[in-house]
Order: sequence, then C-alpha cells, then structure tokens
Amino acid sequence: MIRTILAISAIFIIATIGWLALGGTIVTRTDTQDRKLKAQVGQLWGTPLEQKAPAGTLTWKRPTEGGPWKETIERAEVPVVRSDIRLGLDLDMRQKGLLWYSTYRVRFAGTFVLENQSGQAGELAMTFCFPAASGKYDDFVFEIDTRRVPITRQASGVVTSTISCLAGERHTVRIGYVSQGLDRYVYRFGKGIDEVRDFQLVATTDFDGFDFPANTISPTQKARAGTGWNLTWKYTDLISGNGIGIEMPQRIDPGPMAARISFFAPVSLGFFFFLTFVIAVLKDVRIHPINYFFLACAFFAFHLLLAYLVDHLSIHAAFLVCSAVSVFLVVSYMRIVVGNRFAFVETAIAQLIYLVGFSYAFFFEGFTGLTVTIGAVVTLFVVMQLTAKIDWSNQF
Repeated sequence: MIRTILAISAIFIIATIGWLALGGTIVTRTDTQDRKLKAQVGQLWGTPLEQKAPAGTLTWKRPTEGGPWKETIERAEVPVVRSDIRLGLDLDMRQKGLLWYSTYRVRFAGTFVLENQSGQAGELAMTFCFPAASGKYDDFVFEIDTRRVPITRQASGVVTSTISCLAGERHTVRIGYVSQGLDRYVYRFGKGIDEVRDFQLVATTDFDGFDFPANTISPTQKARAGTGWNLTWKYTDLISGNGIGIEMPQRIDPGPMAARISFFAPVSLGFFFFLTFVIAVLKDVRIHPINYFFLACAFFAFHLLLAYLVDHLSIHAAFLVCSAVSVFLVVSYMRIVVGNRFAFVETAIAQLIYLVGFSYAFFFEGFTGLTVTIGAVVTLFVVMQLTAKIDWSNQF
C-alpha cells in the first residue's frame, strides 16, 4: 500500500510539473501576442480616449510707463460657464489571438458657453484638444456662435480659433466628432481641481456590463435605453479633480483563462486521485499506479487541448469539447480496467465534479475560491463517512 501511494504521489508530481510548464507556455504566448496585437489594434481602431474640456484665453495689450509705444500683452483665462454634452458609445469587441479587445465607436457633440469675466476686451483664443493625437475623427464640427470658423493647429492633437471678444461677452462653441477607441472613454473638466458650472453630460450606450474607471465620478442618473443605458451627469456648481468616464465591458480572455485553469489543474487531479483511491480501497478494487498515470494523462489532455483550441473556438465551445474528450478518455479506459459500474458512476462523477466543475468555476469571477472550498469540505465529509469503519491498521 505504501509503495502504491508513493508511486501515485510521484505521478501527481510529474503531472504538476507538466501543468506548470503548460500554464507558463500559455502565459508567454498571451503576453507576446498582447504586446504585438495591442499595438495593431491601436493603429487600426484607436487607443483609450481622454477628452478635455475646451479652454479659452483672452489676450489684450496694456500701455506701460515709458511712452505710448510701449505695451504689455496681458492674458486671462475665460471660463466655461455652461456645458451640454451628448455622448454615444457603441461597443464592437474584437478578438485577436488569445485576447479580446473592447473596441468602441463614439459620437461626441458638445455645446460650451464661455464668458469673458476679465473686464477687458481683446482677442479670445479657443483651444480644443482631441482625445488622442493619433486618432481618427470624422464629421468634425467646430463652430463659434453658430458659425464655422477657421482653425489653426498649434500642436499634435490641438486646434485653436481666435475671435474678437468684448468685456462681459459670452460666446457659444459647438464641437462634434465621430471616432473610435479602446477600453475606456474619459472626459476631464480641466487640469487638476476645477470649478464646473451648469454642466450636463448624457451618455447613451448600446451595452451592459460597463464600469467606471478610477478617479471618475458615478452618474447622477441612470435609465434603461433598449439594450443599453442612458447615463447622466448633471451639476449646478461642482468643484472636483475627478472626471467622467465609462469603462467598456470585458469578455473572458481565452489565453489568461486557459492559463489559470491549467495552473489550478493539480488541485483537480489531487481531489480525483484521493477520492478514486479511497473508493478503490472501500470496494476492494485494484488500480495499479500505471492506471493512475494514464488517468493523469487524460486529465492533462483536457488542458493541452484547451490551450490550443481557444485560438479557433469560443472559450465556452472549447471548454465543452475538451471536457467531452477528457471524460471519454477516462471513462472508456476505466471501463476496461475496473468495469462499467465503477467507470460510469464513481469515476465519471468524480471527474465531472473535480475537473469539469472546478475548472468551470473560473468563469464566475469571485466564486472560484468559494466553489473549491465547498467542494473540499463536501469531499472531506463524504470520505470521513465512508471510511469511518475501515480498520486502517489492516490496510498498511
């Protein structure tokens, strides 16, 4: 008996090393593809977008001492006193290799009112920064007081238009574009902590499962809109250093999921070996260590097939195929080794619980540990009840 346990333990250790190597291979493949493909996705579809509010700067000339021909150029910020923004977000996820990328299309339309509170007349330069310097922007609109105005590029991703502005005068700027991005869209009120007055942003999504990035504000109102949501941020007079953002939903990434399941595989095999060994002792069924070796190979086939099938099938379809193949290998083999009943009942149920069930628990974020804990406790209870009357001194 001791020699059998040692042999089974050696097989378990060898299988564990194999799973660690397989999991490491999947992680390496995933990281390599991510570095390569994320850049390609960024070039084709865009990057995470972060939109800043437009800014206004007033400049005027002030005479200085020393003669009428000497002047100093003065500058003052012209604040945005009203903002009305409409945002449309349409999700269009793309799979590249072992990863999903949350790409989306965005429609931005904003109306901003700037007020000259400096008490001076001068030239008002209105500056707008695109959310990404390398992005693509269709249907671009830049209007001041309902008129299209000439714009000047100051730097990469920055445009400016200059008009005359009297003291106390208000000007309405309308800006719009259609673009595309990746992962998240963020709107910033300005640099650092800013005062925001008479502000409203309404974002319409065609998807569920969104989140709000760190250092952003949750919406003041949420309402269902078809398959998505209407999210509203409305403030009368807000002082904040945070912005407004929407994080796109994430699908299960096949690569990281397959890696996590592979790294966890020794736990599944350990439970399976333990329960199979105990039941074999109870039923006086002789299972040779070589049989355990082939059972470990059948378990390993599940993860090996999953690692390379997720490139070509959805993660759920690949999981189903791998489960069917592994269960078929184990049951068809044990049917010959120990008979139909042991193979189709004890062995099949144990594999479905410890391999298929425990592995599928990874699809439920946050419940994997709880599932394994419950499985371990139930297994302990069952084994304790079944073996309570065994005279172990006769077994060893």
